[in-house]
Amino acid sequence: MQKKKLVILGGGISGVGTAILGQKQGYEVFLSDFGAIKEVYQNELHQHGIAYEEGTHTLDKILEATEVVKSPGIPDSIPLIQRIKDKGIPVISEIEFAARYTKAYKICVTGSNGKTTIVTWIKHIFRKAGVNVKLVGNVGDSFARSVAEDDVEVYVLELSSFQLDGMHNFKADVAIISNITPDHLDRYDYSFDKYARSKFRILQNMTQNDYFIFCEDDNTIVNNEHFKTTDTVKLPFSLEKNLTKGAYCVDNKLVFNFKTGIEMDLNELTLKGKHNAYNSMAAGLAAMVYEIKNETIRHSLADFTGVAHRLEKVAFVGGVEYINDSKATNINSTWFALDSMRKDTIWIAGGIDKGNDYSELMNLVKEKVKVLICLGKDNE
Repeated sequence: MQKKKLVILGGGISGVGTAILGQKQGYEVFLSDFGAIKEVYQNELHQHGIAYEEGTHTLDKILEATEVVKSPGIPDSIPLIQRIKDKGIPVISEIEFAARYTKAYKICVTGSNGKTTIVTWIKHIFRKAGVNVKLVGNVGDSFARSVAEDDVEVYVLELSSFQLDGMHNFKADVAIISNITPDHLDRYDYSFDKYARSKFRILQNMTQNDYFIFCEDDNTIVNNEHFKTTDTVKLPFSLEKNLTKGAYCVDNKLVFNFKTGIEMDLNELTLKGKHNAYNSMAAGLAAMVYEIKNETIRHSLADFTGVAHRLEKVAFVGGVEYINDSKATNINSTWFALDSMRKDTIWIAGGIDKGNDYSELMNLVKEKVKVLICLGKDNE
């Protein structure tokens, strides 16, 4: 019987992880990267005897594939992907491929902002509870490599819209959507609706035995057609409403209601700001679904110290505090960051425009920002 041929496009952490898993599962594997592959990854491919190329895509060889796994950074619109699809070859993500080969419990998080904080917070809670947990996907390790090499009880996956676009049969046990605000619109024909639909792919294949945790205060989420039709158990969180089931904030207290109840003072959280109140509720509800002890959840919510590059305090020199918020790459996350500033702020910003409307920031910038320094390509 002839081996199935797996072609992987992209030689980074996810591509090499997929190659290792594909080989273990009996595929004939070929990896192709149009750019340069880092030496550390080349060495791994050599060690496993996996064929690869860099600096080019050999079309004839790629079109021999039974299936193609592509890096989430490669747009579907490029001619190479169109040629592959025209030939009827499935193009999927690493997440879709790896999920076939694990029975571990999967907690999946997407959203425009807060994803990394939420998944890291969930991992923190589960670790303190003694659960064998791994953080994979858009942050952490390669999901495919971990499936190939580890024995894991729970996976916490951060999923970007690009990864979700390549997922079809994948099913989460718990899905979390933190929020949906305009981001990456250049990849979605500058259509916010298309971008939102991509986020809701996280609910595909889920059943009435699975859980959907979401922000009740986000109109884009609660008004979406997929939100209204999902059969999952819905667990909302809110800073604006008192909820009979889910998590909310009242009189400066965080309240969790699901199966059991937890109540704690909002000031107990090490991480401050509205966005972190939201993030704590999402993480706490995920832990309650898994029936982690209330006391462990309380302690873990209180002592979590955050994520690198997210409002990370770097230094205090000559009366000036330096804060690294380089993970704030869209309007919504930047708004929350500026809103949390309590002193005159010098804001250093810049990069590549992704099709966002910056007018939402104007009043906040006038109120908070003393000096604005613009860097990067789109600094006008």
